[in-house]
Amino acid sequence: MPYIYLILSLITSYLIGSIPTGYIFGRMLKGIDIRHYGSGNMGATNAMRVLGKKVGISVLLIDILKGFLAVLFIGSWCAQSTSIFSSELTRLLIGVSSILGHTWTVFLKFKGGKGIATTLGVFLAMAIKIKGLGLGLGLVLLIWILVFVLSRIVSLASIIASISFPLIMLIFKQSQILFFVTLLVALFVIYKHKSNVHRLLQRKEPRLKFK
Repeated sequence: MPYIYLILSLITSYLIGSIPTGYIFGRMLKGIDIRHYGSGNMGATNAMRVLGKKVGISVLLIDILKGFLAVLFIGSWCAQSTSIFSSELTRLLIGVSSILGHTWTVFLKFKGGKGIATTLGVFLAMAIKIKGLGLGLGLVLLIWILVFVLSRIVSLASIIASISFPLIMLIFKQSQILFFVTLLVALFVIYKHKSNVHRLLQRKEPRLKFK
């Protein structure tokens, strides 16, 4: 039975993460497939470019909420219902499942966003349960803000902040599990941004301009 709880939790978290927020807003508000406009991504940045600032912020908040709720409620329930893994690892697995749902959504033939906002939601929820994580996460967010303010390039800010995450976990002496997961997240972010890295190297990556 404990395995069933874990499997059901992973599936539910994945489905929550799979909700294609940017795609839904594009269809509802303008009758368009956002994947055919701008960068072709379904995340908040492209939604802001294509659908406007208010819609982009709404997409951002909902995508953050997907990861946050998955960990806070499903992860906590699963951690209490099964002892297969530690509560920390269980919540992280549930959170990762929601991130994978966002990046490879079952509702759009396994093509989704890049997972930055949902990842933030996951670790915001984890910070409620893990002492010291909130401060470390705050530092990661500060790095993102500084890079973005200086460059106005979302992808660059996301990549640098993600790379800093496991290093900050080491500095704040967080668990090996948390370090390993944040390291995997950093590698995953770089992989999902490989086209952005190519444009950055060519100095062709667009800067975010607010409508």
